[in-house]
Formats: sequence, structure tokens, C-alpha cells
Amino acid sequence: MKNNSTKITAFILIATLICACNAVKRVPDGKNLLVKNNILVNGKSSNDETASNQMYQKPNGKLLGFKLRLNLYNLANLNPDSTYQAKFDNHPGRYERWSKVLSAKQVDRLGQSFINKGLNDFLKNTGEPPVIIDTAKTKKTLLRLKYYYLNNGFFKVQTDYTIDTIGIKRAKINYNITTGPAYTLDSIRTTILTPALDSLYHNSREPSVLKSGNQYKTTDFEEEKNRITTYFRNNGAYYFQPTYVTFDIDTIGKQNKADVNLIINNNSIQEKDSSRTEPFKLYKISDVNIYTDYSPANSKSKINDSISYNNFNLYGYKKIKYKPRAITDAIFITKGSIFSDTRTTLSSRYLNNLKIFNYPSIQYEVDKRDSTAQSLIANVYLTPRKKYSFGATLDVTHSNIQDFGIGASISETIRNVFNRAETLEISARMNIGSSKDMANPNNNFFNVSEYGLDMKLNFPRILMPFGTEKIIPKRMIPSTSISSGFSKQRNIGLDKENFTGGIAYNWSPKRHNTAKLELLNAQYVRNLNPNNYFNVYTSSYDELNGIGKDYNTKPINWGDTPEEQARKDLTIPKGTTGFTNDVLTGQTALLPGDPLYRDVESIEERRVRLTENDFILATSYTFTKTTKKDLADNTFYQFKTKIESAGTLLSAISNIASLPKNTNGNYEIFNLEYSEYIKTEFDYIKHWDFGKENVLAVRSFFGIAIPFGNSNYIPFSRSYYSGGSNDNRAWQPYSLGPGSTDAMDDFNEANMKIAFSAEYRFKILGDVKGAVFADAGNIWNVLDNVIDEKAKFSGVNDLAEIALGSGFGLRYDLSFFVVRLDLGFKTYNPAHEKGDRWFKEYNFGHSVLNFGINYPF
Repeated sequence: MKNNSTKITAFILIATLICACNAVKRVPDGKNLLVKNNILVNGKSSNDETASNQMYQKPNGKLLGFKLRLNLYNLANLNPDSTYQAKFDNHPGRYERWSKVLSAKQVDRLGQSFINKGLNDFLKNTGEPPVIIDTAKTKKTLLRLKYYYLNNGFFKVQTDYTIDTIGIKRAKINYNITTGPAYTLDSIRTTILTPALDSLYHNSREPSVLKSGNQYKTTDFEEEKNRITTYFRNNGAYYFQPTYVTFDIDTIGKQNKADVNLIINNNSIQEKDSSRTEPFKLYKISDVNIYTDYSPANSKSKINDSISYNNFNLYGYKKIKYKPRAITDAIFITKGSIFSDTRTTLSSRYLNNLKIFNYPSIQYEVDKRDSTAQSLIANVYLTPRKKYSFGATLDVTHSNIQDFGIGASISETIRNVFNRAETLEISARMNIGSSKDMANPNNNFFNVSEYGLDMKLNFPRILMPFGTEKIIPKRMIPSTSISSGFSKQRNIGLDKENFTGGIAYNWSPKRHNTAKLELLNAQYVRNLNPNNYFNVYTSSYDELNGIGKDYNTKPINWGDTPEEQARKDLTIPKGTTGFTNDVLTGQTALLPGDPLYRDVESIEERRVRLTENDFILATSYTFTKTTKKDLADNTFYQFKTKIESAGTLLSAISNIASLPKNTNGNYEIFNLEYSEYIKTEFDYIKHWDFGKENVLAVRSFFGIAIPFGNSNYIPFSRSYYSGGSNDNRAWQPYSLGPGSTDAMDDFNEANMKIAFSAEYRFKILGDVKGAVFADAGNIWNVLDNVIDEKAKFSGVNDLAEIALGSGFGLRYDLSFFVVRLDLGFKTYNPAHEKGDRWFKEYNFGHSVLNFGINYPF
């Protein structure tokens, strides 16, 4: 063993030496490979990321300290065509000999083959050429660094650079920055030539970004310029632009301080070959004209229809097909109001949200009827989308239950259904898939199927019998959706029918906040094949069958024939039902206090819960807040919370009406016990961007659903599970928990969940990214009818049952989505005995490979 370790160590050292020598393979003599950029500020090394981004040249990228792309590039033959031709030029007669065997055409094609050319092109394109120090770029970088520090108030900054050789054809660049003292802002005054703007400025409630005593920063001046522009343009200054804001910085006679004079000149007006200035005017809206069927083709055509409604003028080149209020409710620009960019933006957002127009356009023109020339006409140009649109999709899918699937859907969208900008969406879908976890007696590849029909009617307003403008004003872009759906599926072997319906309200309290109130959400789940339960949940069957071998007293539960009775395997469903009933009615040797009796009781409790039909009538409220600006934003947080109540309304009605209860002491609707519970969830995601495509992402989640009243458990569709590609990646879906039970059942679920995840993402090669991650969490049963103590959460001490998984993964960014592979290792497994939980299964044999689309959070 020692001898092998020595050989391995020697091999690694030799390989490292070869790679190290190979790094400068294509560096010309007299030149140096750039190894490091070192920024020294006042003699100390700086890690300022913004300063580092000023570099025109950066060292070749590394993966775990190794210049992988550089070495791939160095492996490539940069001139494969010349090398191939040289084989024949240096050996006369070889081409003729090869041609006799292969033909001249095939010999020529060999030169373009993958081995000769394709492989080298791949290495060259995937790799990265050596970054050779270019002093011209170094000087340009130094100039950029100087301006960077000048823009941060170091007006006496001095810069130079040195190049230090640190090996054969290797060197680093030291950028030496001597900043001197930082300048701060002293007095701040204004010179605003337009009296109306001067009055606006001094009446503003929003404080200036520039404050006496702050360090001078150019970015603060730009922010103040934009703040002033936004404020003025939201208060009538239609022609105002950021270029009218300038600053006079005076440092004469000052000791590291600067006086600031904010200057806003009058409006500059260009007239043919001359220009003049005049004070800015504050404009009001004199008319709002809405063109409901505008297109470039009919822009010069005659208006054939018009409507005046609430000081709005609606025009149509053809007959107007909309009720006026449907359009005017979406427009925040009103006659007599002051011109405002914000009102324009809100109107565009609302019109876009109607989803019945293409690219609405809002333009202004000076109203020539106003002798003071301080009025604007707002022209709103709307281009309708097609009333009917058809869509079809074909997808390859992957889910927690389905390993592989093919899905197809068709949809039809009907716009402006009732002439008030409503949209009706009707869709049908079908999916067939494969799952190795399903009960599959015929061993069919496609053993999962589902089809369904959905309908959704959207209203661009809140549908209520009373006004909601004071509670949810239209600037929050409210909408109402009424939906219904039906699906039939064969997925976990019980075969289900699912009926859904509901009404929901959506609005945006702020720009990046959303709220959703599901006033009613009804779901009816019907199990079509409950007798197949033990064929699906085989772990439960194995446990029950093992108990039956010792305690079953009726041979008929093992089968009808002597052979079946000799095997002593409970038949499904007759034998399992018979034996369970015998145990729970005291017809076997097992007594209520026996552990095996409790096991049978627990198995039956779960079977009843998962095979019973469910009716859920719920109300929920969801609030989401995010600071994410766009898809490229990697510094943001998102908070989402949801509270849901089910069955409360039905229980209230049943109590008031004094309806009778069934033999279980519960109310029924349609001869079915409805679910009653309260559920709440908290989800927080945070991303930090460290630059150079290095991102740290974390997530925390807590959810709990508590049954009460008409229920003593949570329906399967509303419960929690743990494990899977978007959860704890060291466990398969539904295979972690509850608690410390070692996932005894198939499709383990519970009614409380805690989850934490952290993932560090980094660039490897081009669009290929890497990640290392750690996932912690588990599920538990709490305040329900589960009797297994290991599955229950009884107190803070049970937090020791939080499982930990860790691992690494690859991501391939296709721009429109990310393909993800993660390999998770069980780091801390609460299913083992205390003291034997850490790294017990930390190996490839117990690892879990997850495939996913897009990032897990």
C-alpha cells in the first residue's frame, strides 16, 4: 500500500510539472505569460472588485487552481492542415501509396477528419490562448485605474506600474496607486434659472443624494442628476433632460474639500440655424386620445367611430369593439393632470398586462389651442392582438415521480370575450412517462399517463359586489381569474381523477411585490384503484406481511389454494384487509399495547389516509417580495409567505345549519368528509454576486399544516416531502424522513417541513458552470393522527433529526434555461442511531445523481 501511495504521489508531481511547463508552450521568446494582477494601494494589496474590473488584461482562468482552458489550447495543433500536408511533402511517394489503397479523395478527406482537424479545432475553440503581457494595455489599464480613484474623490492620485518576473516566461504586474487624501463635499448650493423649477426643487420632500461631509463620488452626482430629472419630469417638465443638470466643483483654497454648485440652465430651443433659451414650462394634459385599432397601415386613414367617456376620447378606424371603461381603467393619464413620466409608465404596464394589445405606444404633442403653450395632448396608440390564437407544445419532462416523460398540449386563447378586455384560455394536455418506482406488473416502459382539460377566464380588474379602488387602487394592476380543470392520471398506481376550480385575485402593491388572494380553491381527488395500494406501497406491504406470517390466524388471508397458504404471503387486497381487520378487532394474539399492534395500526392509518377521496375547499393569501431586476441579476433576495385555511367555511355553515355528523363525528359534503386545516409557509432566497460569475445562493423554508375540526390528518396533495433535485439532493424524492424513521414507507410525507440550502456557483468553461452545495432539512408529523414517535416532532430536541446532504454539480447554460446535474452525498443521516450519523454513507455507492432544469433556487 505504501509503495502504491509513493507511485501515485510521484505521478501527480510529474503530471503537475508537465502541466506547469506546458502553460508557457505558446509564449514567444522575450514575452511573459500574465500570472497575476496586483493592485497596491498606498503600499497595501487591494481586493477591490470594481478596481480589478478596470483591467484590460486578466490572467488565464483557473479551475481549482489549474489553468484548464489554457492547457487545452496548448494541446491543440493550430495548423492541422499544414501538418497533414507535411506528412506527404517530407515523404515523397506516400501520397501515391495511400491513394492506391484509399483513393485520392479519401486521403484528402482524412485531412479534414475529426482526428486530424476536428479535435484540434475543438481544443482550440474550447481552450483559451495564453494571456501575454502587453505594455500598451497595461498603460491603458493604469489610466483607467487613475480615473477610477479620481472619480472616488482622490484628486491627488499618482500611479505607476512594475512588471516582476516570477519564473520562466512568467510575470506579474504590480499597479502602484498612491491615493493621497480623499476630498469631501463642503458647501452645496444651487443655481436654477427657471423659477418654476427652482420652486419645485426647494419644495421636494425627497432629500438630495449630495450631502455636506460625504466623500466625493462621481456616482453620487450621476444619481442626483437622475433624481432631479425624474422629479421634474413627474411634475410637468416635459422637455427636461439630465443634460440640463451640471455641477461646478470648486477646490481652490480648500484643504481636501470641494464646494458644489448645482446648475440648471434654461431650456435650449433649436430653431433652424439658430438657438435660443427660455425658462422651462410645466405642462398639463388637455386631452387624452385613444386609438383602439391603430396600425402603421391605417395611420393615415379616416376615423370612422368615436366615443367620449369620462374625459377620454376613443377613436376607431373601424367600429370600436371595446367598452370604454375597459380601456380607460388602464390609463393613468387624465385630462387636467400634470404631465408625469410615472403615469405614462404605469399606463404602459397596465395596457401590456391586459394581453389584448401589441406594444402600446403613448406619445405627446403640444396643444396648439393653448395660447400659453403649456398644454399637452396624450395620444395612446393601441394595436389589437388577434382575437383567437392557437398554440401547441411538445415537451420532454422530468419530475419527482416521473423519471422520463413526453408531454403534449394544445391551447386556444380568446381575447376581449365580453368586450371588456377579458381573456379566456382553454387548454388540453396529455403526458405519458416512465417511472421505476411505480407498480408495474407488465414491465411496460411507459407506465405513467395523464390527460386533462383546463379553462381559465381572466378579468383585468377585481370582481367584487362592492368597490375595491380604495383598498386595491388600479395602479396596483389588479386582476381576477376564474379557473376550472379536470385531469385523470395513472401515476402512483392508485389512478386518480382530479377536479379543480376557484377564483383568485392578483395585484402588485409595489413594483417588485405581488399579492394573490385565492378566495375559493376547490379540489376533489378521487382514487380509482384503491385496492392497488399495497402493490404500490411495497414497503408497507412487506412490513404487514412479515407480521402476518407470525400472527395471521385465518389461512384464507394467504390465499385460496394450499400452495398459497404454504407461502404465507398475504393476498392483495383481500388478505391484507382481512388480517388488518383481525388485528384491530382483537382476533389475533396481538394486543393494543404491543409494538407490532401499533405497527399494524400505523400501516392501516396511512393506507386509509392515502386511499380516501379528498374534498378540499380552501382560501389562501400569498405575498411575494423580490429585489430581482432581471434574469441577469445575481444580487437579490426574495421573500414569499403563504397562509391557507381549508374547511372553515364549510364547518361554519354546517354548525349554523345544525347538520348531522357521521359515525366518525365529522361533517360530510356529497357523502364525503371534507378536509379542515390551517397551513402556513415561509420561503426566503438570497443571492450574492462576487464577480467573475461567482455566486453564493442560499434558501430557507418552513412550512406547517395543522389539521383540526373535521380532520385529523392533512391530505396527501397538501402534505410535504423531502429529497429530490430541488430539495435535499442527497436523497431521492419522498425518501427522507419523517423524523428519524429511515423512510420506512414509499412516498414518505408529513405535515411539517424545515429546509435550508446553500450553493456556491462558479464558471468552469464557457457556458459550463460548476457548483458545490449543502442541503439540510427534514419533515415531521405534528398534531395529527400519526402514532410513530420517530416520525413526530415533539420539541426542540427533534431538530437533531435535520439531515445534511452535500455535493457538487454541473450546469450548462442554454440562455433560455439551464440543464443541471447534481451529485449528492448523505453527510448526516438522522435515520441512524445517535453517534453513528455522520458520514456513515458518504460514498459513491450511496450517492444520488439528480437531473434538473434551471437552478434549484
